[in-house]
Amino acid sequence: MNDATQPPVAKKKPRSYSHHGITVSDDYAWLRDPGYPQVSDKEVLGHLEAENAWFETRMAPRKDTVESLFKELRGRIKEADKSVPQKDGDYLYWIEFEEGAEYQKWWRRPVGAVEDGSADQLILDEVALAKGKDYFRLGAMSVSHDGKLLAYAIDDNGSERFTARIKDLTTGELLPDEIPGTLSSLIWVAGDTGIVYSLANENWRTDNARLHWLGKPTAEDVELYHEDDEGFRVGSSLSANEKWLIVSASDHETSEVRLIPAADPLAEPLLVRPREKGVEYDAEERGGLLYIHANDTHENFRLATAPLDSPAEWTTLIEGSDAFYLTGFDLFRDFYTIEGRRAGLDQIEIRYYDNPGRIEPIAFPEASYSAGLSDNPEWAMDRLRLSYQSMVSPATVYDYDVVDRCLDVLKVQQIPSGYDAALYRTERLEVTARDGTVVPVSVVMRKDREPDGPLHLYGYGAYGIAIDPGFSTARLSLVDRGFAYAIAHIRGGDDLGRAWYKAGKLERRTNTFNDFVDVAKALIEKGHTQAGRISISGGSAGGELMGAVVNSDPELFGAVVADVPFVDVLATMLDESLPLTPGEWPEWGNPIEDKAAFELIRSYSPYDNVTAQGYPPMLVTAGLNDPRVTYWEPAKWVAKLREMKTDENELLLKTNMGAGHGGKSGRFESLRETAEEFAFILWQLGL
Repeated sequence: MNDATQPPVAKKKPRSYSHHGITVSDDYAWLRDPGYPQVSDKEVLGHLEAENAWFETRMAPRKDTVESLFKELRGRIKEADKSVPQKDGDYLYWIEFEEGAEYQKWWRRPVGAVEDGSADQLILDEVALAKGKDYFRLGAMSVSHDGKLLAYAIDDNGSERFTARIKDLTTGELLPDEIPGTLSSLIWVAGDTGIVYSLANENWRTDNARLHWLGKPTAEDVELYHEDDEGFRVGSSLSANEKWLIVSASDHETSEVRLIPAADPLAEPLLVRPREKGVEYDAEERGGLLYIHANDTHENFRLATAPLDSPAEWTTLIEGSDAFYLTGFDLFRDFYTIEGRRAGLDQIEIRYYDNPGRIEPIAFPEASYSAGLSDNPEWAMDRLRLSYQSMVSPATVYDYDVVDRCLDVLKVQQIPSGYDAALYRTERLEVTARDGTVVPVSVVMRKDREPDGPLHLYGYGAYGIAIDPGFSTARLSLVDRGFAYAIAHIRGGDDLGRAWYKAGKLERRTNTFNDFVDVAKALIEKGHTQAGRISISGGSAGGELMGAVVNSDPELFGAVVADVPFVDVLATMLDESLPLTPGEWPEWGNPIEDKAAFELIRSYSPYDNVTAQGYPPMLVTAGLNDPRVTYWEPAKWVAKLREMKTDENELLLKTNMGAGHGGKSGRFESLRETAEEFAFILWQLGL
């Protein structure tokens, strides 16, 4: 039995597996409950609970710090707050938080009604739905085209298997229709008589698009499309003009799109173009012409068009470019928009169907920022809703007047406890990595910070996900204590385009880890901090990054936070029964079939490369119901670290026993977890 006065020591139960003539030992594989996804094994639960008890024991003296940080974090949130209403059809819609509420309420009122509250209608009350639940998350929600019905889905345990319900907005009553196990959007079709959705199969994969007729048993739901490739996922959306149901199947490098008339969802689907390995595309329609965003001729994507009756005949509208990374487009009745990045900086342009040479970029006020289109639900719009922020500028909601070409500020994020942007400065540094590649780094700090003070370095570097230089009220708790806060825009994300992403995946995966280490070393060399005074953090694939860099360069870091870290990479990629594995092979490689992939993953997988050396202080988190990074990955990693490491530094594991990949739900409960992580960092850096 583990004693809460000593760190838990997991039993070693020797197991091994062999592939390609190579045998790998795994003494802690038993921490995977054999009944997963149900976790009921008493020995497994006992070990996780012992780790949680050790976490509580070690953090108990930091209770006052946690509480102080939590109050700071909460004090920067405007508790009674609401979004800017947006018109969609006959109504204006908005969301609202009440004072002290963990969850929000969804409201609407008829266009033109008086704004005294008398015409306001509460259409969904998350507070009521979450009452009595340890975990609550609203998934998809969608109002019918006639405004009379609301489809929504909720998850109450973090497993990301949502139950969809339909509410009559006229009476407030729930219809008897109930669809459990969804993992998708909810799309109204056929004159609001049907809903299109996707079920998560037993392996938590969406391999289908299904049609539910209102009032019919779910047993009679119709499968509109089924995907046979285990690596592909299926998703559905509605075209901007609401004429088409768009059904997409894709993995991390290939996609295929079908269009079905929204008025006749049982009609034969129109295949835009058969899948071709490595070609990703998405499509929209206007006036019988398809608009296709694709990477078939350039890795940074082009925009093409094709006649609806010859959907595979693509003609370039906007060429692909090394300088401009075309990340997406949106069609409206009178114009269309494109979004992308130039030199890593967000760009939005207005373009016109009848005048291809007319290009109107939207200009923003700062040299470094994050901006994008926001909620623009209508086909005919002359004002576009935009979101904007920077590392020193709080989140701002704009309307962009398309005719007058000007930005109107609608709302700026309020920070009740106070915030003075003049106290801070931000800069974008360039670091030359060991192979000569220049890696950008975004940094924010107080102007009065000591040059060699503590520094927090954040990274992700996977799946082509860019980490924008946006605003965070939470990070102020570190910055106001003398930290510089840096984001390393490492390869593996698509911060600098698709080539940047490709340079950090598959056989080039280790570039991601090397970039992060090289950024840390450069920040020391440039006098921004000192070795051992750097705290680092990352979650999920960013947690894999944490595991890799503490194996390779532990002496650089004074504190590490690894949230739901993907650290057991080899074993996970070898287990095709796990929810994500087949779909992940294009990202990491398939070690089952490819010996080179096996050897490469084995060479960097954090769990497989724990050695007898000193490690920095570490706080690791897990979610018992997490379907993305299963709880046993961090549990096994911590167990092996406890066995192997040669230092006396702190090693803590906290498992959320009633949550999933994102930790606790609710806007304040999640802040408490952030407060614990910051308290750990301050403790370990002696601050």
